[in-house]
Amino acid sequence: MKRFAKLIQQLELSNKTNDKIEALVHYFNFTDDKDKVWVIALFTGKKPRRPVKAALLRQWVKELTQLPDWLFTESYHNVGDLSETIALLLPPAEQLSDHPLHQWIESLHELEGKDDEQKKQFILHAWNSLEPQERFIFNKLISGNFRIGVSNKMLVNALAKQSNTDSSQIMHSIMGKWDPYQITFQELIQGVHVNTDNSWPYPFCLAYALDTEPEKLGAPDEWQAEWKWDGIRGQIVKRAGELFIWSRGEELVTEQFPELWFLQDMLPDGTVLDGEILAAKNRQVLPFSVLQQRLNRKKISKKQLEEAPIGFFVYDLLEYQGQDYRSQPLSERRKKAEELLSALDDDSPVNLSPIISCSSWGELAALRETSRSVNSEGVMLKKRDSLYHSGRKRGDWWKWKINPYTVDTVMIYAQKGSGRRANFFTDYTFAVRDGENLITIAKAYSGLTDQEIREVNTFVTKNSLEKFGPVRTVRPELVFEIAFEGIAASKRHKAGIALRFPRILRWRKDKNVSEINTLTDLQQLLQSTLEQPGDETN
Repeated sequence: MKRFAKLIQQLELSNKTNDKIEALVHYFNFTDDKDKVWVIALFTGKKPRRPVKAALLRQWVKELTQLPDWLFTESYHNVGDLSETIALLLPPAEQLSDHPLHQWIESLHELEGKDDEQKKQFILHAWNSLEPQERFIFNKLISGNFRIGVSNKMLVNALAKQSNTDSSQIMHSIMGKWDPYQITFQELIQGVHVNTDNSWPYPFCLAYALDTEPEKLGAPDEWQAEWKWDGIRGQIVKRAGELFIWSRGEELVTEQFPELWFLQDMLPDGTVLDGEILAAKNRQVLPFSVLQQRLNRKKISKKQLEEAPIGFFVYDLLEYQGQDYRSQPLSERRKKAEELLSALDDDSPVNLSPIISCSSWGELAALRETSRSVNSEGVMLKKRDSLYHSGRKRGDWWKWKINPYTVDTVMIYAQKGSGRRANFFTDYTFAVRDGENLITIAKAYSGLTDQEIREVNTFVTKNSLEKFGPVRTVRPELVFEIAFEGIAASKRHKAGIALRFPRILRWRKDKNVSEINTLTDLQQLLQSTLEQPGDETN
């Protein structure tokens, strides 16, 4: 339990993916195999059944601490988490123990069927043998509400690095059906409970950003133009009667999108489709903010299905009747995909991504400017005779994105970076004006030259006002133009909005803080995106 508590602490203290992966690898290198299985189970949502009701835990801790109900409630409201509140209120442990994680979980499992007094004695004994951080973990195991900032992909990358096993195989294995009480760590990593060959996806074919005038690409009829959709790139795999949905991030996301499960019956075995997972209704793509309501959900409610319906826009056919089709030219792959999907109903959530018809580059450029009206980021250009390569091959596929939105902001917080930037303040928080106040709207850490980073670092060092851990509050004087791809309403942010992919476009040394944009400007931009194609904010 001590080792697991230390791992949780390391994961919570770091916001760097590589640091978290290294912490996981170190843990998996040195901990018990049974503990490894349970950590994988906890981080992938396979939580143990709750053996004790929360009301009883509250009752027992109040009895033990002699706290009145009002004071316990006030403490709970202040902390915001019941497990943490209990861990903080309990008196120091008198008889520390170091049982492994799996032993605590198995002991909790054995409480099922016992009366409340027996449960109470076990819980009190456990609290009296654990340190505060371990008690917090223990309480989380009871509540079943175990959340930590580790994605499936991050966990898989750590396991792949630690075990020298292919990441796709591990993803398939841990996302399958398995019992942490029964399976061993080696069996889980090796996927003995699943047929990994059935789910195997292909490496994605990717595009370069267009860095020249499209006229230099040759005749327009040599190219297939499509909308560049803003969703989750994915592959749908149907083999041996099973359906699998993979994201480009190498995550198996089948369970998240029940609207697409009908393809298990509709698609023939030996079919792999490449496309975009989008929020869509009646073949119309909805904003990315709608899709966000469905991402990383363990369970999908009826309300979410209604308010954020999912569609899959097919780009390409990679496998047909078990044959690898990637060596066929795009024109042939598209033709075969059209045949395959021709039997789908008009109201199907699965559709071929439409080809943009145009007779000249000028006509396509004009259509590209309307991209936001269909919730697209721009245009994709694919050579009609191109093969489906692994990764990027310069010259075959291009992405021709529209210009981003921009907003002028002032930097108010700074934090040091990592790696070669560990000695410089490179992670910044930006704000706009809200009346007489400043309100944060974005964080960004890319877009400045090395020389500019050194200048900003000097400013932060000389103009820090307050220190909160690694974060410095600085004088609001430096103005930066921030670029972003989209804007959405958000209840999670104080400003009530969230910017998609914010980054520093340029340091506006020609402007002072009185000239930055306002929250009203962004609210108006948000409203315009809901009504019509948005324009840049300057």
